[in-house]
Amino acid sequence: MSAVLLAVFDDFGAADQVRTQFVRDGFPTDRIDLTASCELGRAALEPAPSMHGKFVQYYRTLFSDDGEEHYAEVLADRIEQGGATITLHPRGPVEIERAREIFEVCRAVEVAHHDLENQRLEHAAARGSSPWLRALWIENDTDAHCIYCLLFERNTPTTQ
Repeated sequence: MSAVLLAVFDDFGAADQVRTQFVRDGFPTDRIDLTASCELGRAALEPAPSMHGKFVQYYRTLFSDDGEEHYAEVLADRIEQGGATITLHPRGPVEIERAREIFEVCRAVEVAHHDLENQRLEHAAARGSSPWLRALWIENDTDAHCIYCLLFERNTPTTQ
């Protein structure tokens, strides 16, 4: 299993805002999971006959080491009582630190982690407060009227 940072929130709305903050910060959406009674997330894919069973199985896949077995039942109970969790699969110390900052600022009730040493180093978390795409600018000192013509005008045969 890969590295996991999980935060518990009292309600779905708070967790949903945290998920949005992670996306704004540049974390890939495939590494952010929100789990709540109204939005099962990946827990919905677990082969169990009840919602409680689905939650338990899901959290057991995240916390699978010896001594972590109790997390599955505790977290499933928290979800059934109206709580929600955000599960993040961070890659590297920059993302771990940023995730912890977001969880602290957004007042997570509890934060748990698993296997933070086992991860590939990637940097998705933005170091700045604005999206990097705003810094992208293509200089156009040609007659091209669109980006396609700018990129491919040399390869386009001319007809006269």
